[in-house]
Formats: sequence, C-alpha cells, structure tokens
Amino acid sequence: MPGSPVDRDSDRRTRPTWGGALLASELSVLFRRRRTWAMLAALAAIPVLIAIAVRLTAESRPSGRGPAFLDQITQNGLFVGVTALIVSIPLFLPLTIGVVAGDTIAGEASLGTLRYLLISPAGRIRLLVVKYVGAAAFCLGAALTVVVAGTIIGAVLFPVGPVTLLSGTTVGVGESLLRLALIAGFVTVSLLGLCAIGLFISTLTDVPVGAMAATIVLSVTSQVLDALPQLDWLHPWLFSHYWLGFADLLRDPIGWGSFGDNALLQVGYLAVFGTAAVARFVTKDILS
Repeated sequence: MPGSPVDRDSDRRTRPTWGGALLASELSVLFRRRRTWAMLAALAAIPVLIAIAVRLTAESRPSGRGPAFLDQITQNGLFVGVTALIVSIPLFLPLTIGVVAGDTIAGEASLGTLRYLLISPAGRIRLLVVKYVGAAAFCLGAALTVVVAGTIIGAVLFPVGPVTLLSGTTVGVGESLLRLALIAGFVTVSLLGLCAIGLFISTLTDVPVGAMAATIVLSVTSQVLDALPQLDWLHPWLFSHYWLGFADLLRDPIGWGSFGDNALLQVGYLAVFGTAAVARFVTKDILS
C-alpha cells in the first residue's frame, strides 16, 4: 500500500547516503567543464615551458639565478616538477583555486540552479560540504598536474636518476617519486584554507566573478604581508605562510614538523571560514 512502512523504508534505501550521489555529481560537473580543463592545461604548461627554456639555454644561462632547484634540472629531470611548483604556488595555483572556490555557491546562484539544488534532500550544510570537497579535489588535481607534467617532460628532455636531497643523502628514483607525491600532498593541504575563504566569500554574493576576484586578491595580500619583516608576529597566522615550506620533505630523515604546522593552520582557517560560511548560508534568502 502507498505510504505504508514498507514503502517508506524502500524510499529511504534508494536515497543516496549523506550526499554520495550529490558529491559524485559535483565532481563530474567540475571536471567536465572546459574551464577546469583549460586551467589544468595552463598549469601543465608551466613545467613544460620551464623545461624547454632550460634545455634551450642550459649553456648560456648564468648559474644561481632563477627559482630554487633550477640549476639541478639539467642533471636530473625530476627537479622540473619541484621547480614548477615553486613557480606556480605564489600566483598560478591560487588563481585557479580562487576561480573554483569563488564559483562554488555564487556560480549556482548566478545560474539560478541553487534553489533547485536545495529543493532536493541535500540540505544547505550538506551542499556546502560537497562544494568544499569538490574544490579540495581540484586542489589535489592541480598540484598533481604540475608534478606529473613536470616529471614527464623532465624525463623526456633530461636524464633521470638518483636524487641528492638537501641533507646530502642520495635516494633512488622510486623514493624520489614518492617524495614528489608527498610534496603535491603538502601543496594540496596548503591550499585548503584558501578554499574555505573562497567558499565563504561565495556565500556572500550572487556574482561569481566578484567572489573569484576577492579570493585571489586575499591570496596575494596574504603573501605580501608575509614578505614584510615588520610583521613577523603576524606571519605564522597567515594562511600562505607555509606554502613553500615543503623543503623538509627533501631531507633525510623527513621532517614532518612543517607539514604538521601547515595542516594545523589550514584546519584552523577551515574551521573559522567554514563556520562563517555555514552561518551565512543557512540564513541566506535563496528565493529572493
């Protein structure tokens, strides 16, 4: 009989558990967008351009100039990925993360699809969580794109072999690749605070471009403040403070202190701006 306990139990069993289907849909939409693939392609082009430039100017380029590890690329192509991350972290990675995070809620509101998402059993808090997880997944994809593209082009244009770490120890190619993956994980964690900020800003407006721009501006502002020695007391509290702090992953043994400090800082930003996003979004008038 319709409405019987058996029918209601059947309905509950067919519903996705805690937004699993919603998360799968969000990831599918995010990674099927041309804009997403265009940004990933632009990130992949960074190590390619670095490798080609080093290859063409290896004999004429003065040593000791340029980003860290640039001089080691000609001896070992595995350094292309690390160098590309160092180049990408200050601007290119935050730029792409700002676009994705700023579009999370404001983009749906601009398209008029936000109210329809909330009509489904998703719920506002659950939708925020799904949107944040989607942006975090893009952070991981962006960092891996730079590392993988750098590793491939480095292997094509330069010799690949054991890597001498900052502590002077030499490790094999397999362990070197594992450390590159750990560095990509470090960079991913580093960007989670920026994702939370972008999500919060995205709940404040229905104009996605404004949310994207504000997120990117804040990332630049944080790095500028971190570069001022007069603000030493503020530096440990800036979400960008540990963005380039993965050097300990290139030592033997690995120093996990910077990784832990970075993760704790990003969790703090996630807690503060995630709570602010929830407080804003649960009271937001979606139908206006």
